[in-house]
Amino acid sequence: MNKIITKQEFAEKIRPELKKNGKTIALCHGVFDLVHPGHIVHLKQASEIADVLVVSITASEYVRKGPGRPYFDDATRMNFLSAIEYVDYVMLSECFTVDDIIRAVEPDFYVKGEEYSSSENDITGKIDSERRLVEQHGGKMYFTTGQVFSSTRIINTMLDGLPEEVVSFMENFRYRHSMSEIRKIADNSAKLNILVIGDLIIDRYSYCIVHGLINKDAVYSSRLENTEDFAGGSAAVARHLASFAGKITLVAAVGNNDYSLSSLNMPDNIRTLFFESKERATIIKQKYLTHGGKRQEYRKYFGVHNIPRFPSYEEELHDKINDFLNSSIEDFDAVFLCDFGHGLLAPSTMNILQDRAKYLILNCQNNSANYGTNPITKYRRADLFCLDQQELFLAMPMYLGDEENALRELAKCLGCSKGCLTRGASGAAYIDGSNFMKCPAFSLHVKDTVGAGDSFYSVAGIYAAMGASMDIVTVMGNIGGALGANIIGNKEAVEKVNVLKYAATLMNV
Repeated sequence: MNKIITKQEFAEKIRPELKKNGKTIALCHGVFDLVHPGHIVHLKQASEIADVLVVSITASEYVRKGPGRPYFDDATRMNFLSAIEYVDYVMLSECFTVDDIIRAVEPDFYVKGEEYSSSENDITGKIDSERRLVEQHGGKMYFTTGQVFSSTRIINTMLDGLPEEVVSFMENFRYRHSMSEIRKIADNSAKLNILVIGDLIIDRYSYCIVHGLINKDAVYSSRLENTEDFAGGSAAVARHLASFAGKITLVAAVGNNDYSLSSLNMPDNIRTLFFESKERATIIKQKYLTHGGKRQEYRKYFGVHNIPRFPSYEEELHDKINDFLNSSIEDFDAVFLCDFGHGLLAPSTMNILQDRAKYLILNCQNNSANYGTNPITKYRRADLFCLDQQELFLAMPMYLGDEENALRELAKCLGCSKGCLTRGASGAAYIDGSNFMKCPAFSLHVKDTVGAGDSFYSVAGIYAAMGASMDIVTVMGNIGGALGANIIGNKEAVEKVNVLKYAATLMNV
C-alpha cells in the first residue's frame, strides 16, 4: 500500500470508508525535518489510541523556521515517515497552518507532544485555534508523553545546519539569555504606541524574460512578464512593526500622480497620515529583473525612479507635518525616523523629532539617488541608530576601515551610546558605551537584499524601545535582516511569529 497520499484522496475516498467501518483516526502534524527517537515514541503512542494514524508535514515553502529550513525536502521527509510501521498515511499540508489537514482528515484525536499542552509555550499562538477546529469536527486533543528531542538541535550541531561560527556565537549568547526572555520582550511590545515617519516609496518590480543582446546595440532584449508593486520606504518599516506594536501611526507624503494606495495592504493597527504634495509625484522606484525558476534566484539588471534631482516638498506640506508632530509627538512611546534622503524631512521637522521624541530610533540611508548627500551626521540626537558599512564610512571617512572607532565617534555626534551596524554577509556589529561586539550572519540564503536593512532596523528598534540589552537588540535585528533578505522586495512583512521561530531555531544549539 502506498502510504503517501493527497489530502483530497483521503477526504474523498479513505475517510468515508474508515468512518463507515467505525474506525477511529489520529492525526500528527509537524515539520518532521529529521525523524529522531522522540518522534518514534510520539508516533507509537499516537497509533495506540486510534485504529488509523495519519501524519502530515508542512510543505517547505510554508515552513518559517528561518532561511535554509527545512533541511530536507518534502519528498524526503514524507518518505522518512512512510517507512515507520506505526504510520498508516502521510500527506502534505500546503498551508501556513494545519487547518487544511484537519478539515480533510476530521481526526478523532489530534495528537501533539506534551510541550504543547500549555498554550503559553506555543510561539505560533495557534494551538488554541487548532483545538477549536478539531472540536468543531468532532475530535479532541491528545498529548503524548516522553523525552523531548529536537530535530533543530541535531541539524544545527550535527548536520552542519548552521555555520560553526554561528553555533559558537549562539552557544555563548544562550548562556546569557533565554528564549522565554526574548519572547516576553516581543509580547510586551504590543503595549507600544509607535510613530513611523519618513519617505514613502513604491517599489515596483517588473519581471522579464531576457532574450539576449540586441544585434546592433549593447542592450538587453526582454519580454515583460508581469509587474508587482510593494509598499517600500517608511511603509515597509511600519508593516514590519505591525505584528509587534499595538498601535502604529505612519506619517509620509504622497504625490499628485493619482497613484492608488489601495494596493499597499496596510495592517489594521497602522493609521496612515499621508500628506499630499501638489508639486511632486508619489515616489516610485522601478526595477527590471529576471528570476531563476525553482531556485528562486533573482537578478536585477536595470532600475529607474521619479525622484527629482533636487528633491524637496512645498513649505505648506512641511508645516502640516510639523503641526501634527507639535500636537501629538508626546503620545508616542517611540519614533522610527526613516530618512531615505528624498526630501520629506525638513530641518524644522528634524528638530521637533530630536527635541521631543521620547525614544528616537534613527536610520538615515544613502542610496543611488542621494549618494553622499544624506549623511547621518546631519542629526544631533538618537537613542539608537542603525546604518550599513557604506553609510558609516560616508559619515566618518577619517575612520575608513576601523568600524569600532567609527561607530564610537558617530555615537558621540548623535549624543547616544547605542548603535547597530549591518555588515552584509559578515553579519552585524553593535556599540553600547565601551562595549563593541560583532555578530555573524545567520544565513547566507538570499533572494533579495532590498528589504534586509529595513527589516533589521525595524526588529532591532522594537527590541531597543523595550529596553532590551544591545546583544539581544543586535541578534534579533540580525534575524529580521536574514528573514528580510529572503523576501522579494517588500512583498511581505517580517512578522513577530517568524522572528521568534527563527530565534528558537538559533537558540537550539
